[in-house]
Amino acid sequence: MTTTIRTLDPAEVETAVDWAAREGWNPGLADASAFLAQDKTAFRGLFRDGALAAIISATTYQELFTFVGFYICRPDLRGQGLGLALWQDTFNGLKGTVGLDGVVAQQDNYARSGFVLAHRNIRYGGTAPAGASDPRVVDIAPNHMDGVATMDAACFGFARPDFLKAWLAPPFGHACAFVAEGAVKGYGVIRRCREGHKIGPLFADDAEAAAALFGTLVATAQGGPVFLDVPEPHAAARALAEGAGLAPVFETARMYRGPAPQLPLRRIFGITSFELG
Repeated sequence: MTTTIRTLDPAEVETAVDWAAREGWNPGLADASAFLAQDKTAFRGLFRDGALAAIISATTYQELFTFVGFYICRPDLRGQGLGLALWQDTFNGLKGTVGLDGVVAQQDNYARSGFVLAHRNIRYGGTAPAGASDPRVVDIAPNHMDGVATMDAACFGFARPDFLKAWLAPPFGHACAFVAEGAVKGYGVIRRCREGHKIGPLFADDAEAAAALFGTLVATAQGGPVFLDVPEPHAAARALAEGAGLAPVFETARMYRGPAPQLPLRRIFGITSFELG
């Protein structure tokens, strides 16, 4: 038997997204293209005898920070060290701080690899009513882009213009901004997923802006299931989700190896993605 490790091509990235769906992670219908816009070499696979056996993504931002996701070994090949081999090979080439959202079953393994818990994230899900129309919530226009990009970089920790350009135009979703006194005070995106819709990110200066954005975005789901991934320490974000009738369905641990970005959790009402941070 022979094993090789290499970057996945776009068709193989779609396979990786399918694997994530089978794990119950519920990716968006158009996630792959946005992920590749940020880092075309992020997705790697270990092949055994020419067949894909394990996958991982290591998405780099400004060569200072890498976020790891999509760490999956094919179910029939687990327990043979294939995933670990891919993990070790990938991490040999990483520099700077590395972040991930670890599922409960893997958190002890990540800790043994030097990752330290920053906080929990809770996925809320359910059906939620659309909010009242708010004139301050508008479609994102070119004159809003600087404000959106500035807020995104502050809340994510690093600028990601190529990803943002793709993410703000979901083919099965909607993006909007909260604009007051001529300034962007928040923005959010909702996208169609294998099940229902996910809102993420949902970044806002305060709970009022977040609630207005949430109410507008939820209307896109037309009464179907909606999911929002919330940093557990942010009480106002939990209150927004719970007040809309959503309930916890899943959780991860945000962990870092190396100095953790100092994120303004009070402005993060919904993270972008468990796979990319």
